[in-house]
Amino acid sequence: MALGRTVEVTVPATSANLGPGFDTLGLALSVYDTLLVTELPAGELDIEVSGSGAEEIPRDESNLIVRTIAHVYADVARPMPGLRIVAENGVPHGRGLGSSGAAVTAGILAAKGLLDGDVEIDDTDMLRLATEIEGHPDNVAPALFGGLTIAWMGDRGPQHKKLLVHRGVSPLVLVPAYTMSTSAARSLQPPQVSTADAVFNVSRSALLIAALMQSPELLLDATADRLHQDYRAGAMPETQRLVQALRAAGFAAVVSGAGPSVLVLADGPGSRQDAVELAAATTDTPWDALLLAVDVRGGTVGTRAEGST
Repeated sequence: MALGRTVEVTVPATSANLGPGFDTLGLALSVYDTLLVTELPAGELDIEVSGSGAEEIPRDESNLIVRTIAHVYADVARPMPGLRIVAENGVPHGRGLGSSGAAVTAGILAAKGLLDGDVEIDDTDMLRLATEIEGHPDNVAPALFGGLTIAWMGDRGPQHKKLLVHRGVSPLVLVPAYTMSTSAARSLQPPQVSTADAVFNVSRSALLIAALMQSPELLLDATADRLHQDYRAGAMPETQRLVQALRAAGFAAVVSGAGPSVLVLADGPGSRQDAVELAAATTDTPWDALLLAVDVRGGTVGTRAEGST
């Protein structure tokens, strides 16, 4: 039986929160998951995975990409096809760089590509569908659309605004060997915070938008947080120790997402190597240094020509 359409999907890593912007701000980064997804006859499923977390990823219908594609097909009332998925994971898993959001985004984009010409799925639909699976839009918004995003839940469902980042902002991600569960990190959050802490984070979140778009020299003050990082510190002491050391040295360092990676928003590419050297000297944990750029495109999908490799 002839195979059906094949689509090629690329999705960037993301870092959410960025310090004070808890569950609201996200940044797309230049590390990628790539996939080839091919239609097969209904009921067939073949999954190949390489790269980060490959040994832990299910190869059956419980696979997050498969579940996401099925969710989209159900939403548009189309029969679910069989699938062949070949995935290469560049986004580190369990490190606070949006690996689950990347998988959901990949599924959304793959379904969009496979359904192209039959059903049109616009940006609003993609964000809605991705949020229904992921549970919150702060990672999937930058994964879908790139750049710096503000995401929120409104009367019309999840919404986002994409912003351009100042060319002087140079991201560095320091990735440890150990992992952190997002659900475990969230369980450490208190149900209530003080008005003073809430006001502090509101002011820093507003300042952070200005720093990222216009004034990178303000990034250290703008990335201060009182809502989530300190509460999670006991679960990842080496991460907290590194964040504190970097900030004491003048670097705008934060916990990336739920951790345990550390995101440094340097105000120029030259200072990033100094941060890498400080990380090596500060903790007993080895840190894999990723000198990255802000991804401005977000996830992409295209049809793979028949016979191409």
